[in-house]
Amino acid sequence: MRITRTHVIVGGAVTALVAVSATGQVVPAVSATEAKDRLWLAARASAVTSYLGLVSTVLLGIVLSHPRNRGGWKISKHVFPWHETLSLFVLTFLVVHVAALVADPYAGVGIGGALFPGLSSYRTVPVAVGVIALYATILETVTARFTRLLPSGRWLTVHRVSAAVLIASWAHGVLAGSDTGALWWMYAASGALVVLVAAWRYWVADRPASSTTEVTA
Repeated sequence: MRITRTHVIVGGAVTALVAVSATGQVVPAVSATEAKDRLWLAARASAVTSYLGLVSTVLLGIVLSHPRNRGGWKISKHVFPWHETLSLFVLTFLVVHVAALVADPYAGVGIGGALFPGLSSYRTVPVAVGVIALYATILETVTARFTRLLPSGRWLTVHRVSAAVLIASWAHGVLAGSDTGALWWMYAASGALVVLVAAWRYWVADRPASSTTEVTA
């Protein structure tokens, strides 16, 4: 993963813009209720954005590792920049999500619940799953950035933890999100899409080479 200065600047700008908006510096709240809900809205919006970014990143990763990409498509140079850039934006919005939850006095999470599994007073277990997914995402991103620090080939093994991260993030969103009832279709559609694409990728991998070649041709 090649995180450039541009990536960092854009990520920081997005984080700052959301933070300033959530604290009412752009458009002041017109009521106490609106002011109270700003941080909650920022937390939910950043959570959904980071989740959809993670889904997109995993889907692009499946495409990159697809047998037909290695044999016939050869689209890695076009797909990989999107894959690495989306990974950075996932982390950016995760930072916003955690910061908004910590800052929101009504969320019941606090800094302890946001950083340590099991310390949230709000839906303790689902939030703990989210905290674990957060650390796994950081581990995955850092090892992908500094691959030379790991033994040869090990970074890819660690990188494949993204499947577990996505499952944990999906469970966290469904069980911890206060708006899951309204967003059930998003979780159902995104989960089904990842399962279908992954099943297709491994179905092709398990087929005899001659059959794959015939289909590709």
